[in-house]
Amino acid sequence: MTDPLKLAITGVSGRMGQMLVRAADENDRIDLVAATERAGSNWVGQDLGQAMGGTARGLVVTDDPLEAFAKVQAIVDFTTPDATVDHAALAAQARAVHVIGTTGLAPEHLERIAASARHSVVVRAGNMSLGVNLLTTLTRQVAAALDEDFDIEIVEAHHRHKVDAPSGTALMLGEAAADGRNVALEDVSDRGRDGLTGARKRGAIGFTALRGGDVAGEHDVIFAADGERIVLRHIATDRMIFARGAIKAALWGADKSPGEYSMLDVLGLN
Repeated sequence: MTDPLKLAITGVSGRMGQMLVRAADENDRIDLVAATERAGSNWVGQDLGQAMGGTARGLVVTDDPLEAFAKVQAIVDFTTPDATVDHAALAAQARAVHVIGTTGLAPEHLERIAASARHSVVVRAGNMSLGVNLLTTLTRQVAAALDEDFDIEIVEAHHRHKVDAPSGTALMLGEAAADGRNVALEDVSDRGRDGLTGARKRGAIGFTALRGGDVAGEHDVIFAADGERIVLRHIATDRMIFARGAIKAALWGADKSPGEYSMLDVLGLN
């Protein structure tokens, strides 16, 4: 049996950060040896177990990712775009696998992550669940099979605390639909309908974001034509599916060559 993968989790005080800790703890192939938080967080300097309301575990939360990454083989990162870009550069220096679940990344962030991926394995996905990645594959296939007589709309719902819209998953599904039609999403995306917008443009891919309550994540891809509709749907009821998927990605990336990968690669769907 090989030694467990030495792992760091960033942003451990957040809802996803704490879930990632639990997912790592339940996997006997993972050794969680580092945990980071932003400077100024009241978690910094605390034992991770006690900060999470449990018993001490001998792992102190740090605000120094350079120190943390130097002793691990992989990092799981669900933080903010600017923090993730900084983490990517440090992960590249450490030659550590960098699993990115951060959403809201702009083109300039993606360019810097791509530069880091020349030196380390980067697994980046808007969603880490098996079901959503299957939905992405189906969306691409259906979009390729249907012409522009079928309008494409992507509707997503998340909890009230989510700060970005459309969700990373919705954009991933939009990219899949655009890829199926051999167009660039940026050329056909329609995200802002308010007031007298005029008729829907043929070939557009529309997005609608709903926010409320504690919704873990719901995504519909609607193909609507005259007289019929096809609806592909995924409903997440437990965020732990995302955390377990991220841990799976870290383990998968451990023996891969530097480069950018997605969950479709991890799951063998590409």
